[in-house]
Amino acid sequence: MIGVRAAGMVTAVGLDWASSAAAIRARLDGFAETRFVAGGGWRIGAAVPLPRNWIGPRRMAHLAAGALADILRQEPAARDAALILCLAEETRPGRPVTDPAALLRMLAAILRLPERRTHVVQHGRPSGFVALDQARRVIAGGQAGQVIVLGIDSYLTGPAIAHYAGLQRLLEEGNADGFIPGEAAAAVLLGPGGPLRLTGLGLAREVAYLGNGKGEDGEDLPLRGDGMVAAYRAALAQAETDLAHVEYRISDLTGEQHFFKQAALMTLRLERGRKAFQDLWSPAESLGNIGAAAVPVMLGMALAAARKGYAPGSPVLIEASGDDGACGAAVLHEARGPARRASAEDRFGGSTAP
Repeated sequence: MIGVRAAGMVTAVGLDWASSAAAIRARLDGFAETRFVAGGGWRIGAAVPLPRNWIGPRRMAHLAAGALADILRQEPAARDAALILCLAEETRPGRPVTDPAALLRMLAAILRLPERRTHVVQHGRPSGFVALDQARRVIAGGQAGQVIVLGIDSYLTGPAIAHYAGLQRLLEEGNADGFIPGEAAAAVLLGPGGPLRLTGLGLAREVAYLGNGKGEDGEDLPLRGDGMVAAYRAALAQAETDLAHVEYRISDLTGEQHFFKQAALMTLRLERGRKAFQDLWSPAESLGNIGAAAVPVMLGMALAAARKGYAPGSPVLIEASGDDGACGAAVLHEARGPARRASAEDRFGGSTAP
């Protein structure tokens, strides 16, 4: 069984894991005007405040280097870990990385690391779940003792903005059913031990996916949440638990109604017998839509909550889904066993006394 041992982040609210996780916990956001035009003003996005205005692949390489360096400061032995790289879907317009090999060469040069054979996963937001499955196989097969899952993505490119604006999928004045484009890099170190143990993992596909779920007659299929339900069931079965005993969830909900409906339908179909409130966290509230970086960011959020003691309890379930219907879910237990349920003061860092 593998665990999450360390995390690294470079986000719109922090240039390392500790500051990013603290800012997300405090519900700060990195939303600001960008140089992209929206109507008569500037479009809102969540850009990373890097020290230099790198653009294109070089920007992505520096984002990735920051997240990886964050892990190496905590775990120097991770220099020899195997690497799995999570990127945007190959078919997505405006994807920021079109040549993974070139990105890896730049990354190795920035950090002065030897180039290594790297698995590349290009499924957008759910990429991290495919990477977790690959990491389990690599470690179980003895091919590596530790694995780093690194996710990098950005919707803040000209072609991406033009594409999603044309589909009316960006949040702006007059359109509440949209997402805020963001960018981020995040990494997690996986291996034996660690504060969080991966106990269940599920992968599935939704047939009624966003914008193109058609039946044989050409009509739109009704959204039932079948893909996410299947992913949840597989993850919960592996973890030998059920949704009623999950203490909190972290989701990649980007702000679009389709994904909120999918999450609500899944909950209605699977949750039975729970009486206590179940927290639902989402990094998009602070970072916008960060694509393939979402799952490593959510794992980093759960790791920070476990280490700092403000998690609502154990286990936590992490979920993500893509525009093409790909769905994933993972269940993680704290290594020290079921945790006490955190109070409001623990979770939000302030006194609840009058």
